[in-house]
Amino acid sequence: MDETKTQEMTQDNGWLKEEVENTAKQNDFEELPSLKLQPNIITEITVDFSNPFQVWEGEQGGKQIVKKIIPITFGETKMNWWLNVKNPIYHEIVEAGIEGQTKFKVLQTGTQADTKYVSVK
Repeated sequence: MDETKTQEMTQDNGWLKEEVENTAKQNDFEELPSLKLQPNIITEITVDFSNPFQVWEGEQGGKQIVKKIIPITFGETKMNWWLNVKNPIYHEIVEAGIEGQTKFKVLQTGTQADTKYVSVK
């Protein structure tokens, strides 16, 4: 490839700097152990609403998905709960957070593709 062609291909690469910044922001979360719920066991967690939840976008099972990385405390351990935004409990948690609730009891039913989360009152 000649030098002129190379210069043309890299001449307007300002978008690359933006890409690096955006990619860095996607992984800008505290790396903590992930919450692993057990089927049919009620788990009590405390959600930290002090900062916006970080976002993870990817592919799972051939489908494009978006998950929020929710910082929680389980017992005395700080963890991250990776929750699909399409999961109904995500919206319940956000709405409850608006009202000032931070403690939640969560029940998992099913596993893998059949996993469902239910908020226990």
